[in-house]
Formats: sequence, C-alpha cells, structure tokens
Amino acid sequence: MEMETVGPMEQRDLQLLLAAEQQKAQLQLRVHSLTAECWDKCVEKPGSRLDSRTEGCLVSCVDRFVDTTLALTNRFAQMVQKGGH
Repeated sequence: MEMETVGPMEQRDLQLLLAAEQQKAQLQLRVHSLTAECWDKCVEKPGSRLDSRTEGCLVSCVDRFVDTTLALTNRFAQMVQKGGH
C-alpha cells in the first residue's frame, strides 16, 4: 500500500487540529484539578444536596481560581508585550 504525501495545506490543518486538541486536553486537566481541589476543601460529607456553607465554599474556591488564572494570564501577556522582562 502506497502512502500519499501530505501537502503543506493539509499539514497546516493537521497542526491546527493538534494544537486545538492539546488546548482542550489542558482545559480538561485544569477543570479536573480545580474540581478535585475545591471538593477536598469544601465537601466534608457528601449528600444528596449541598448545604449553603458548602455551596458558598465551592463558589468562593472557583472564583479564587478564576481570578488567579486571569491575573497570571494578564501578567504573562504584559511580560510578552514588554519583550519578556
């Protein structure tokens, strides 16, 4: 069986697809990590419903994570704009 040569356009498309899939995998890993960390911090005894304290703890945990991620992202963007300094 002969293998066909992949042209530059197909190669670029494959690279873009691979990059998108890698970003999805990173996001899923971060969500899983966040879920595990917030669950361990906030949920003492799982039940059929969350009490208000547990729900508040989970919301605060997620908010802190989002705020920290945004702050780090903005800081790295500033560093890149200034040439890495």
